[in-house]
Parts: sequence; structure tokens; C-alpha cells
Amino acid sequence: EALMERAMPANDHLVIFDTTLRDGEQSPGATMTKAEKLRIARILEKLRVDVIEAGFAIASQGDFEAVKSIAESIKNSTVCSLARALDKDIDRAAEAIRPAERGRIHTFIATSPIHMQYKLQMQPDDVVEQAVRSVKRARSHVDDVEFSCEDAGRSELDFLCRIIEAAINAGATTINIPDTVGYAIPEQFGETIRQLLNRVPNADKAVFSVHCHNDLGLAVANSLA
Repeated sequence: EALMERAMPANDHLVIFDTTLRDGEQSPGATMTKAEKLRIARILEKLRVDVIEAGFAIASQGDFEAVKSIAESIKNSTVCSLARALDKDIDRAAEAIRPAERGRIHTFIATSPIHMQYKLQMQPDDVVEQAVRSVKRARSHVDDVEFSCEDAGRSELDFLCRIIEAAINAGATTINIPDTVGYAIPEQFGETIRQLLNRVPNADKAVFSVHCHNDLGLAVANSLA
């Protein structure tokens, strides 16, 4: 993931967010032990990666222990845990990253019509309400909160603007726009980011990032678009 757009001023900082230990582990055959995760985290720290997404603390006891071990060991990078927009997830993530010098909670909820209807079985208003509640809960634990719009690539732009504005007002410091299903092409994805930066009234109050999947071989192109 990387800070995007706005003809970056020379003093702006490109934030490198590495999710090898969380999303990368979902690749077939890529499951890692706690020791292996810690070894990779230390390499990422040496590479001066800004944010290391160490895992999904609620997913299993093993994942929780791996996140906590990395939080205890890493000093020069922010250590992050993923969490669904649920109280139990956020509290578990907060517990795992508590030892970190700099900790982040990354919470997410689906925003595309198909995901809201069939996966969440929630109305859009309820999704916004849950996103706001979850960001506020995460902020009660840490100052650094990332909010992701799951399946943003297939979400309606007006709804993205609405939920992102609400998340920033609730305390999100980073907004992530993922191409969850590897569906986007550069022209469309780049225009989505430009529209969000221009249309969300408080966009200047948060870092905007992207998370692109490579199903069509376009992850790098979409990220740079």
C-alpha cells in the first residue's frame, strides 16, 4: 500500500505498508510459523518499512501470539493488526499490539452493494454506523487507526465518499482503498482515487493508501495509477 496522488510535494512522505505477514500468508503454501514471521518482520524493519501488518489477531491463538511477539520485538516500524469492524476483533487486535512502540489497528468493512447485501446482509446506513463505531473503538485503544473499504473497486463512488468522510470524522488517520477481488484496471482505479481525494471534504485529514491484488497482473499499475 502507498500514499497516493495529489502531485506529492517534495516534503511529503511515501508510506510503505507491508502485508506479507497477513495477506501474503493467504497464498497457497505460504503459511508461516511464529518464528518465521518474526524473522521476516525483523528483515522488514531493517528495510525501513513504515508499517508492518503482522497478522489478524482474532483469527487464531497462533496469529495473536505472532502479532504480539512482533509487537514486542520491533522498535523502528509501526506494528499493525487487522480487525473486522467488530468489537471483539478490535479489542483482540489492541491486546496483541499493546507492547509495540508504535501500534496501529486496521479495521475494515465491506462497502460494495453485492458484499453489503449478500455477505454482511446489512443496509448501507447500518454499514456506515458500524464503521464509525468501530473506528471510534479502535481510537479508544490507539491513535493510529486505518480504515479499509473492503471491495472498494466494486463500490459505488457516492457511498465510498460518504463512509470515508464518516470514518475520518470518527478518527481514522489512514484510509485504504483495496481492489479486493483483483477486478480493477489502472484507468478506472486511478480515477476512483482522484475522485475520492477531490470529493471527500476532509480528505486532507488522513493518509490515503491503496491495496491492489494481482489477479489480472495489474497490481503495480493500479497502485501507480
